[in-house]
Amino acid sequence: MPGRRVPNIEADTKLAQEIKILLARGEREAAGKRFEAIVERHQRRATRIAYYYLRNTSETDDVVQDAFLKTFLHLPSFREELLFELWFTRIVVNTCLDRLKARARRNRWLVPTSDSNYAIGEQLQTSTPSPEATLLMRERHARLSAAIAHLPDRQRTVVILNQFEGYSIREVGTMLKLQDATVRVHLFRAIRTLRKRLRRERWLIDNRIPCESRARLG
Repeated sequence: MPGRRVPNIEADTKLAQEIKILLARGEREAAGKRFEAIVERHQRRATRIAYYYLRNTSETDDVVQDAFLKTFLHLPSFREELLFELWFTRIVVNTCLDRLKARARRNRWLVPTSDSNYAIGEQLQTSTPSPEATLLMRERHARLSAAIAHLPDRQRTVVILNQFEGYSIREVGTMLKLQDATVRVHLFRAIRTLRKRLRRERWLIDNRIPCESRARLG
């Protein structure tokens, strides 16, 4: 699964609790310094998720910064029984959706971009690809990204979190406050829509859009 996150989940939750305590004591400067560790651990993943939505590096950087700021400001409301990573990812997703709504109000909808600083999926490579392979990869990313951008917000979020970021059905449900069955329905509909939209692109479907039966469960 491309882009699967690797931060230490328990350590992140414990660190968030420690920062919450510092904030409660009014030790804001100390809390800020501790929060830098969270930024370092999660910035790359947050950037990747944001780029799935925005497909623009400048807006992506702004949204990620906003998401971290919101996270720090809302840490006092963080509940210890939650996993910090899921709680933080929900903030990132909601911040992205807010930015898209603001963009729509300005009558600017998603358009293809030549910006490739953040490749969709960030696939690990063992060798330097040929120019032809690089061009093909970029074409795949661009077409799939454009197709995903046209999905309804909820379906797009489920696809990004489950298929690209590797979160289980249950984890996605926790982030979005949905029942597992509802997440599966959104995922099924999203994949079906993507397959229809890209049905002439067999090379893309076979390599990037999984069958519904292969959706990451758990």
